[in-house]
Amino acid sequence: MSDETEGVDSHKSKMANRKAVQDAEVASKTIEKGLLIVHTGKGKGKSTAAFGLLLRALGRGFRAGVVQFVKGAWETGERKAIERFPDQVVWYALGEGFTWETQDRERDVAAAERAWAKTKELMADPSIRLLILDELNIALRYGHLDLDEVVAALSARRPDLHVVVTGRNAKPELIEAADLVTEMSLVKHHFSAGVKAQEGIEF
Repeated sequence: MSDETEGVDSHKSKMANRKAVQDAEVASKTIEKGLLIVHTGKGKGKSTAAFGLLLRALGRGFRAGVVQFVKGAWETGERKAIERFPDQVVWYALGEGFTWETQDRERDVAAAERAWAKTKELMADPSIRLLILDELNIALRYGHLDLDEVVAALSARRPDLHVVVTGRNAKPELIEAADLVTEMSLVKHHFSAGVKAQEGIEF
């Protein structure tokens, strides 16, 4: 047997063993439930990843909702794209901009409360299978909403409802309640080199 043949056979055997282990691991997971997913961290891509999940859900025929807690009247590429699916997605941009832009705490709190009221309405809608709460972590960070109330409501969501929460500085209580938490790490960002936000990338 040549060294090449022996190498191919060894690789095939190793992958067969790996597949058996992976198949057994997958088969052992039997729970099906709506997930509470948190995207946080200083790196770029938290909302982008959430909208990737939205696209996947649309492909599966889900009806979905988006509530934006900070972003308001910004014209973003993802919103323009999703508007092509009016029967499957409801989108509410109820923010007033980042708190350093408004410089008005009462206005920020009122906007967050409106967004949270819409969130509870969508959570109660049995046709919604995926709900994205974009930048909810920002509203919680600045105390615009009651953290205990939000965590309790998300924890008591319908069994078939997936909820994705985005934004930096996720609160420990939310992380504890979540099923899946991903922290985006900042390694390098073009903004630091003086490159402005790019159409099709940032908005």
